[in-house]
Amino acid sequence: MFQKTSFTTLIVGVFIVYVLHTCWVMYGIVYTKPCDNPKSDKCISPYLAGNPRLQLSIYTALRPNTEGGHSLIHREEDFDVNTRFERLVNVSLPKKTRKNGTLYAMVFLHQAGMSPWQDPRQVHMVTQLTTYMLPKPPEVSLITGEDESQQQEQQSMPGDDKLDRPVSHWRSRLTLNIVAENFLFDREALPSDVHRYMKVYQSGRKMVYLPLLFIDQLSNRVKDLMEINSSTTELPLTISYDTIALGKLRFWIHMQDAVYSLQQFGFTEKDADEIKGIFVDTNLYFLALTFFVAAFHLLFDFLAFKNDISFWKQKKSMVGMSSKAVLWRCFSTIVIFLYLLDEQTSMLVLFPAGIGSLIEVWKVKKAFKIYIIWKGIKPAFMFGKSDESERRTEEYDSLAMKYLSYLLYPLCVGGAIYALVFVKYKSWYSWLINSLVNGVYAFGFLFMLPQLFVNYKLKSVAHLPWKAFMYKAFNTFIDDVFAFIITMPTSHRLACFRDDAVFLIYLYQRWLYPVDKTRVNEYGVSYDEEPKGKAHKD
Repeated sequence: MFQKTSFTTLIVGVFIVYVLHTCWVMYGIVYTKPCDNPKSDKCISPYLAGNPRLQLSIYTALRPNTEGGHSLIHREEDFDVNTRFERLVNVSLPKKTRKNGTLYAMVFLHQAGMSPWQDPRQVHMVTQLTTYMLPKPPEVSLITGEDESQQQEQQSMPGDDKLDRPVSHWRSRLTLNIVAENFLFDREALPSDVHRYMKVYQSGRKMVYLPLLFIDQLSNRVKDLMEINSSTTELPLTISYDTIALGKLRFWIHMQDAVYSLQQFGFTEKDADEIKGIFVDTNLYFLALTFFVAAFHLLFDFLAFKNDISFWKQKKSMVGMSSKAVLWRCFSTIVIFLYLLDEQTSMLVLFPAGIGSLIEVWKVKKAFKIYIIWKGIKPAFMFGKSDESERRTEEYDSLAMKYLSYLLYPLCVGGAIYALVFVKYKSWYSWLINSLVNGVYAFGFLFMLPQLFVNYKLKSVAHLPWKAFMYKAFNTFIDDVFAFIITMPTSHRLACFRDDAVFLIYLYQRWLYPVDKTRVNEYGVSYDEEPKGKAHKD
C-alpha cells in the first residue's frame, strides 16, 4: 500500500517545484538567444555598430502625441551612448498643469544636426512628468499646535476639501537608458518584450534595429514627488542617463509592466512605491538572493504558523505556559496592525497582519479559557476554572511580570513623553499608535522573559511548542544574516540579535531540563508515536 503523505511534506514539495519554476522563468527573461550566423538574413544588426553621430532632445507637451505644442527643455548634442550623465533643468509649467493638469515628456534620440520631426530614423518615448496622489496631511506638534510654515502654506491654497481629493504632483526625476551593446538578434527568436521597443528598417539585404531607448519609471519614487499648486510656475527636473544591459532591460520591462498592472487593479501610488523600492534599491544579484531567502522565510513562516495552530488547538491546560506573554503577544500584534492601518500600508502587508491579530485573539481565548454563550443576540462571557498546577504557574508568571514592570514602565512612559514633546504627528491618535508601536518594537522581546522564569521555576520545557519555536528561530537567523549584509543602524542590528539571545536561553533550558521521549504525555502522544486518542490515566 502507498505510504500516507503528510501535509507538511506536500507543502514542502510544492514549494520546491515553485522555486525551480521561478528560476526557469527568470532565466528565460534575462537570457536572450543571439543570432548564430552574423551573415544570415535572419539576423537583425544594431544601428549603433556604425558609430553614428546622435543627439538627445527632450520636450514637454500637454498631450502624449507628436502634434504641436512642444517646448524644448534640454538638448544633448554629440550624444555618446556610453557616457553617463546627470543634468538639472528648470521646467516651466503651463497654466493647465498648474490647475491640476498633466504634463508629458517626449524623449527623442535622432541624428545630430537634424530635427527629430524630420529624421526618419529617430526613436522616441513618451512619459508623464506628473501623477495624481492625495496630498500629505500636515503634521502638528501636539504641545505647541500646528507648524507655522505648514499653516501658512495651507492657508495660501484655496479649497477646504483638498486633502480629500487627489492633486497633481511633479515627478522630479527622469531616468533614461539605452542598450549600448552590439547584440545581434535572431529574427525567429525575438523576445516579445523587446519587440515593442524595437524600430527596424531595411538596409540592403540586412535588417537593422535602431537604438533601444527605455524610460525607467521604476525610479519614480514617492519621496521625489512635489505637489503642484496654482502659484508654481517652474519646477526642477533631474535628467539622468546611463547604459543598460539587455538582460536587465528585459527584467525591468517585466517589473514595470507588473507595477502598472497592480495600479490598474487599484493599487495606489504609495503601494506601487513600496514594490518599486524592492527592485530599485537593491542590486540585481542581491535581489535574486533576496528572493530565495524570502521564499524560505515564507516557508518557515507557514510551518511555524501550522505547528503553532496545531499546538494551541489541542491545548487543554495552561500548566507551564505564561498567560501574560500570550496576552502581550495579542496586544502587540493588534497595535502593529493599527499602526499599519494608520500608515495606509499596502494590502499585501496589512491583510496578513490582520489575520495574525485574529489568531492571537483566539489564542488568548484558549489561554484564559473564555467561553461565549449566546442568549439570543446578546453574548455572555464565561471563564473556566484553573486547577492547582495552573494556579502555581500563574503565581510564577505574575511574579516575573512584577520584576519586569520595574524596568518596562519607566522606559515606555519616557519614550511616550519624548515623542509628545519632540516629534510631530498628524493627530493624537497617530501619537498614541506610534508611541505604542515603538514600545512594542523596542521592548517587545522583554515579554519573552516571563516564560523563561516559569520554565526555571517548574524545571521543565515540555509544555512549549518546540517545532514552532524552531521554525521561528530559522526566520530570526535569516533576518540576522541580512542585518549584517545590508547597511543598517547599530540600534536596528541590536534589535535583530536580541531575540536570538533569548532563544539561546530557551535552548539552554531545553538541555538543562531534558524531556523523557518515551513518556506518553497528557494528550496520549509520545515523541516516537502517532496520537493514540484519549489521554492515558494513571
